[in-house]
Amino acid sequence: MAGMGMGSIDRGGSPQRPGMSQADIRRMQLLVVAVFFLFGGITNINDVLIPKLKGLFQLSYMQANLVQFAFFTSYAIFSIPAGLVMKKLGYVRGVVLGFAIMALACVMFLPATYSGQYISFLVALFMIGGGITLLQVAVNPLILQLGPAETAHSRLTFAQLFNSIGVFVMVYGGAELILGDSTPVDATGLSAASLKAIRVQETAIIGQAYLGLAVVLTAIAAFFWLWRKALDGQAVEEVKLEGTFALLRRPRLAFGVLCIFMYVGAEVGIGSNLVSYLGDERVLGLSQVEAGRLLALYWLGALVGRLAGTVLLRLVKPGLVLLCFAAAAIALIAASALSSGALAAWTLIAVGLANSIMFPTIFSLATEGMTAEAPQASGLLCTAIVGGAIVPVLIGFAADNVGLAAAMLVPIACYAVIASFGIYAMRSRAAA
Repeated sequence: MAGMGMGSIDRGGSPQRPGMSQADIRRMQLLVVAVFFLFGGITNINDVLIPKLKGLFQLSYMQANLVQFAFFTSYAIFSIPAGLVMKKLGYVRGVVLGFAIMALACVMFLPATYSGQYISFLVALFMIGGGITLLQVAVNPLILQLGPAETAHSRLTFAQLFNSIGVFVMVYGGAELILGDSTPVDATGLSAASLKAIRVQETAIIGQAYLGLAVVLTAIAAFFWLWRKALDGQAVEEVKLEGTFALLRRPRLAFGVLCIFMYVGAEVGIGSNLVSYLGDERVLGLSQVEAGRLLALYWLGALVGRLAGTVLLRLVKPGLVLLCFAAAAIALIAASALSSGALAAWTLIAVGLANSIMFPTIFSLATEGMTAEAPQASGLLCTAIVGGAIVPVLIGFAADNVGLAAAMLVPIACYAVIASFGIYAMRSRAAA
């Protein structure tokens, strides 16, 4: 930032930030961990919103999955501009702006609730996605600055662990809060005014929940703003747009970008439709709140798998690990689609465990051997998160036409692409 010098570095590698004691830095570290917890949970609470809004607005599967389309499209639109904003404002002010956008978007759920219009919820979700995109660009480098360089990796890993915990806690809590009082709506014979009144009443809890989040986000933004000068000690890397898309000519990177698209799309697509899937009489016939509790276990599986994967990836070649986990996902989905009852339910929930190591493994394999161009490659890979917008809509389209069980062929195709990347990485490793 202009007017701010770099802090001196002590022999332990920890920046000496003006006006910040070690206790202050520790508090900031805990606050950043809380940020990871929040945006992990806020991202995946969409899985609970989908069945709620689907029932209230009598939506098809495809229409209901527009929730994810609205949210994840913002990654494609805002990822590169977010990097430019970081360069202009610095990491801390960028964090504050990200929180401000998210808080405003959360407040937008109140007029969305009273409007009784589905599109209003989609607009608010799109804005939340934009704020989270900005936060993710800013917070990862920020946690690296808050402490000695030699422990930076462990701090980031610890923070990302809380991202996964946030997903589990907020999805489980969201199921209780948002789905717990759900009442089926039969629009037959209802006037437009009566139907709107029911929708306003049923979505009131959503508006209240997001208003509470807005208060929390505003408080955290205020804390970061108070410490902005003490934390603006590191220049932001310049975002280079020139030649970025030309990197896609490299088969390994292009394959990796495609796989990130497929992975995020499949993971989000399954999570988005899992409540409806578990509520099907062919499976368990659960109520929405009961299915929502099991949905939380889908995301908990990803957390457990990441912990185990950190050990496994030290012992086995990453390409082979990726192949095995993708093959496991395919087998689990096929078993679920071809069976019924508890077997159909638990095999699909277990796909969360198979998902666990995919993102970091694909990311590292795609950028292997890259040095100066790695930041640009990273930007391409992060932009591919837009798969979370496209694939769920495709699953919804298939579900509307051939049923939800048969629609699971869509994520199977996604994991088949990922498995082939694992094979490719194993065969081409030496030439990377």
